[in-house]
Amino acid sequence: MNRRILSLALPNIITNITVPLLGLVDTAIVGHLDTQGSSLDYIGAIAVGTMIINFIYWNFGFLRMGTSGFTAQSFGKRDLRESIHILTRALLIAIIISIGLILLQYPIALLARQFIENKNEVLDLAIRYFLIVVWAAPATLGMYAIKGWLIGMQDSKTPMYIAIIINIMNIVLSLFFVLKLNMKIEGVALGTVLSQYIGLIAVVIIWFARYSKLKKYFNLRASLDIIKMKEFFRVNSDIFLRTTCLILVTTYFTIASSKMEYPLLAVNAILMQLFTLFSYFMDGFAYASESLCGRYYGAKDNRNLKKSVKYILVWGLGISIVFMNLYYFFGQNLIGLLTDQEHVLEATKPYMIWVLLIPITGFVAFLYDGILIGMTKTEIMRNAIFIATAAFFLLYFLLQPLLGNTALWISFISYLLGRSIFMAILSHKSIFGKSNENSTR
Repeated sequence: MNRRILSLALPNIITNITVPLLGLVDTAIVGHLDTQGSSLDYIGAIAVGTMIINFIYWNFGFLRMGTSGFTAQSFGKRDLRESIHILTRALLIAIIISIGLILLQYPIALLARQFIENKNEVLDLAIRYFLIVVWAAPATLGMYAIKGWLIGMQDSKTPMYIAIIINIMNIVLSLFFVLKLNMKIEGVALGTVLSQYIGLIAVVIIWFARYSKLKKYFNLRASLDIIKMKEFFRVNSDIFLRTTCLILVTTYFTIASSKMEYPLLAVNAILMQLFTLFSYFMDGFAYASESLCGRYYGAKDNRNLKKSVKYILVWGLGISIVFMNLYYFFGQNLIGLLTDQEHVLEATKPYMIWVLLIPITGFVAFLYDGILIGMTKTEIMRNAIFIATAAFFLLYFLLQPLLGNTALWISFISYLLGRSIFMAILSHKSIFGKSNENSTR
C-alpha cells in the first residue's frame, strides 16, 4: 500500500511544485525588460494579471476534482465505458465554460477595474496580459478535465510530464517573443497561451498512445445521460461551493492584512508562503487519496478502502511532523530567502508559532478533501468547510479588537482545525462503518 501511495503522490507533488514556476518565469522575463524602472510596472502587471486569471480558474477546479473521483470509481468497477463517458462530460463542460470566459473577457476586465487600483498604469498592463492569456482557457480547462481523468485512472505520471513540457515551452516561447521580437508583456502572455496549447496537444498524443483502445466506448448520447449528468453536477456544485469558501477565507486574510499597520501585510504574505509550500506536498497525497479511495470505493473493497485511508493519514502525520521541525529549526532561513529586510524578518518572529501549527492542524483537512472527492461524498466536505468558514469570521471579528494580527492567525488555524475535525467526524461512518455501499443519490 505504501508503494501505491508514493507512486501516485510523488509525481503529483512534482507537478504541484512546477505550478508556481510559470509565474516565476514570466516575472523574471519582464523584470529584465528595460533599465528605466518600468520593469517594476511589468512585474506588478504580471502579478495582477496572473491573480485575475488564477482567481477565475480556481473556481473551475471542480473540472479536475469531480472528474477524478468519478473516474476512480469507474476504474474500481472496471467500467471502462463509463470512464470514457465521464471524460466526455467533463470536456464538454470545459468547452462551454471556456467559450463563456472568452465571450465575457471584456466585462471581466471592466469588473477588475472596479476592484483593483490602477497605480502607475499597472492595471492597464495587467488587462493587456489578461486579454491575451484568457484565450488559453480551452486548453487550460480541457487539461483540468483530462488531468482529473488520468488521476482517476491511477496515472499520475502523465500530468507530471505535461507540466514539465508546459514549463519548458513557456520559458522558450516567452524568451523568444520578448527578447527576439521585442513584444514585452504581450510576448510573455502569448508564450503562456501557446505553451498551454502545446501541453494540450501533448496530452492528447499521450492519451491516444496509451488509451486509444478505449475510444471505441465513446458515445455522446450515453455521456449526456440525465441521471449521470445530475450526479456529476451535484458533486461539482459541492466542490464549487467548497472552493468558494477557500477563496473567501484566503482572500479575506489578505484584505484584513492590508488594513493593518506596516509591515504586517508583508509579514503575513511571507508566512503564508510557508503554508503554500506545505500545501504542495500535502496536495500530492490528497490526489493519491482521490485515486485510491475512489478506486476501492467503486470496487466496494471496504478492506482496502479503510487500509488506504489509514496509511494516507499516517503519511500525512509524518510529513506534518517533518514540516513542523523544518519550520522550527529553519523557518527564519526560509523567510530569509523571501526577503532581506531586517525589520520584516524581525516582525515575523512573534507569528512563527502559528506557522508551526499549520501542518498539524491542516493535514487532515487536505487529505480528507482527497478521500471524500474520491468517494464523491462531497456534501460532507461542503458542510465541514461551511462550518469552519463561519468559525473563521466569527472568531476574527470577536478577537480582532483585542488581539489584532494574532486574531487573524488564531482564526486561520481554527479554520484549518475545524475542517479537519468536522470532516473526520462526519465521514467516519462512511469509511469505517460496516458497509460502504455507493451513494444512489
